[in-house]
Amino acid sequence: MFFRRRKVHQPTFEEHISHLKELGYTTAPEPGGGVRVVRNGCAAVLEDLGEGRLEIGKAGLLMGREISMVVSGGYQMFLRAPSGRELPAQASHLSTLHAFEEDLREGLGLTSLYNVSLGTTSGEHLYDRVVDRDRAPHPRPWEKKPASA
Repeated sequence: MFFRRRKVHQPTFEEHISHLKELGYTTAPEPGGGVRVVRNGCAAVLEDLGEGRLEIGKAGLLMGREISMVVSGGYQMFLRAPSGRELPAQASHLSTLHAFEEDLREGLGLTSLYNVSLGTTSGEHLYDRVVDRDRAPHPRPWEKKPASA
């Protein structure tokens, strides 16, 4: 009876958001659901998974009101907004985004994975030297192309 363990308090989604406000983040509800969290020109969308669990949806630098995504072009990283606007990513952009993501994970009490902690990862790889990689069907090496007349 006196060895009873105390139950660990699992914070609710609203408690997570209020804690982030205390850490200097500004929050606003997103039209598609979730909450947008902004600090130092970076933003992320947090989604409530229920039972106190949450997920960091998309995180990136703000380009106007849009959250840009880091895209690897093979030779350089780019920031791409959903509208299609694209900027070359500078080292200061990537370090700011990396610091934002790490601070956000720490503020939410989430685990930081080793490979993500090393630096900024990109959600998409678009190499210019690989042409038509994602288009199907791929020609097989032993099949000859039809001769054009």
